Amino acid sequence: MQNLLDSLNPSQKEAVKHIDGPMLILAGAGSGKTKTITTRLAYLIGEIGIDPHNTLTLTFTNKAANEMRNRALNLLNNKSYAPLLCTFHKFGLLFLKFYIDRLGRKNNFVIIDTDDKKRIIKSFGSNISTSALSNEISNLKNSLIGVDDAINNINLPGENQGYFEKVTQIYKQYEEYIFANNLVDFDDLLVLTYKILDSDESLAKEISNRYKYIMVDEYQDTNDLQYKLLRKLCTTHENLCVVGDDDQSIYGWRGARIENILNFKDQFKNTKIIRLEENYRSTKQILQVANELIDHNRGRLGKKLISINGDGEEVTLIESNDESTEAAKISKEIKQLLSKGVNAADIAILYRINALSRSLEDGFVKEKIPYKMVGGLKFYERAEIKDIISYLRLIINEHDDFSLKRIINRPKRGLGKVSLEKLEKFAFENKTSLFDAIVNINDKDFGNKIKIALNDFTQGLKKLQELENLYDLIDECEKTFGIKEYYKSLPDGEERVANIDEFYAMLKDQIKHDPSFDLDEFLNELSLTSEQDGISGDAVSIMSVHASKGLEFDYLFVIGLEEGFFPLLGDSSNIEEERRLAYVAITRAKKKLGLSYVNSRFYKGSRSRLDKSRFLNEAGLSSGSLVIEKSNEYKKGDLVKHKIFGIGRVTAVVKIKKEFKLSINFGGNVREIMSSFVERAV
Repeated sequence: MQNLLDSLNPSQKEAVKHIDGPMLILAGAGSGKTKTITTRLAYLIGEIGIDPHNTLTLTFTNKAANEMRNRALNLLNNKSYAPLLCTFHKFGLLFLKFYIDRLGRKNNFVIIDTDDKKRIIKSFGSNISTSALSNEISNLKNSLIGVDDAINNINLPGENQGYFEKVTQIYKQYEEYIFANNLVDFDDLLVLTYKILDSDESLAKEISNRYKYIMVDEYQDTNDLQYKLLRKLCTTHENLCVVGDDDQSIYGWRGARIENILNFKDQFKNTKIIRLEENYRSTKQILQVANELIDHNRGRLGKKLISINGDGEEVTLIESNDESTEAAKISKEIKQLLSKGVNAADIAILYRINALSRSLEDGFVKEKIPYKMVGGLKFYERAEIKDIISYLRLIINEHDDFSLKRIINRPKRGLGKVSLEKLEKFAFENKTSLFDAIVNINDKDFGNKIKIALNDFTQGLKKLQELENLYDLIDECEKTFGIKEYYKSLPDGEERVANIDEFYAMLKDQIKHDPSFDLDEFLNELSLTSEQDGISGDAVSIMSVHASKGLEFDYLFVIGLEEGFFPLLGDSSNIEEERRLAYVAITRAKKKLGLSYVNSRFYKGSRSRLDKSRFLNEAGLSSGSLVIEKSNEYKKGDLVKHKIFGIGRVTAVVKIKKEFKLSINFGGNVREIMSSFVERAV
């Protein structure tokens, strides 16, 4: 076992040898987190002699659980050990198989997936989208709000009250249905487990005594329910070791609470905190940029990544006039790398907004660079883009049955499977197209609502065919069929609408600048573009920053570093989480990092002038006066006191070398004062 510890650095070794009491391991990017967790598990079992059945290690994905299990077992001499190492939800499943009877349920329950859940909800009938209802029910469950609580606590005024009354009614029907049919959905695996433990203290103690040593991976991604469940599992002890990185907490939008890791030391007494700061992935230059950037976040525990790899190439800034030039520059750089023998699989491009991939993909196709989308679809393969292409094809040729079948119910027109089969049968028997079948089929075969919807569809298509101006056609197509409105109602509607806007903008831009533009030829070219799917072998990876979490590449480019794009700015945006996203992006790079920004983008139907991202300045890569929020310094909104001007409120903060220049509003008179001349007002 001593040989096993010899492969660890001092911080890793200290973490592994800690046995009793709470421990927080702050594991920086590329710092050997998995090695530390698996070695600690092996140490507890193989060196200390802890019964494997008294350990519980929780993570978020089956892939991570399998990797950690294999690595831990490889470190143990006795391969018969079987520590429980699984996802939170797998633990819930195992628990419910033994104890769900305490809720009056049978243990031969069936787990339903998201599609099953939506089908059940849809069967109740509602004018609220099925996806929205599914999300609302998940939110209620994860907040531990039961049906009765939801119904009795509706006190929102106006339209919201009516909306939530409908939601809770569907929630009630849904819960009654899954109870009657002995079903368990994904959320129930944790919700029901918590409810059972919360209602039975003796059982909570029994389970806590069974799992005396608990470890949690990626703790920064836990939500409130998972935290509460862990508290129950620690009813009789506090031997809880959590591993995570507050600087890589990027899932607030789906319920993750960074407060869980930030407040851990206050929630568990005598917490041992160990920082893993030695980075085995990136060069000194890359880590310097990452450290400087993330240091501007106030809500963090603090650490500095130190490169084990030493010096490398400087981080480069790539400035372009527009997105097409950006794509061309990056494509050229990648071609040069490939010509020097760099493996395409060692190169990646990241972006904050999926719609930005379109110009990049076009540039790669022109340069014949093989690429793959990671964690998502290529731009022209996305459902919303395929739908618009189908509409355009029908405008050119109304007898395109393939395209018509794709979009006949997008948006919804009430045409079900039976009705469509009637249309197809009529078309086959009369040797005509589906479009003609819609126009000529006997009205008695359809209800009045469907008849009106189909008539609106055919008339709208005919009206668009009469337009001569292609540029106007794009807007009229959207006005006529409301494709964006349809997609806006889906859970990821905002992103889908952004993709649609990107496609419209690109198409209008081409029409505007090419007098001989041919729509039919353009659509055929898109079909040829998709043939790149047949490319085999290594390919450059293109993905969102979220999808890149946990990955690493020798050569990395991050595009779209402009205000409004990265950071993404809006009512629901969180600048500190945006900064953490940028930190995650930067720390994916091993040898070479390029950060790209443009002066203007064609986005959502218009070209806009853009300012480069504040993150470039905060990372020490460009000049400019940008607002910062440093963890141990002043921020916008702070009250300060000046010995002459009295009390004032900070309205802006600018870093100047090692000090800060504050814009301070003293009773309506704004002055710029260096931070060393003021103190915080009590």
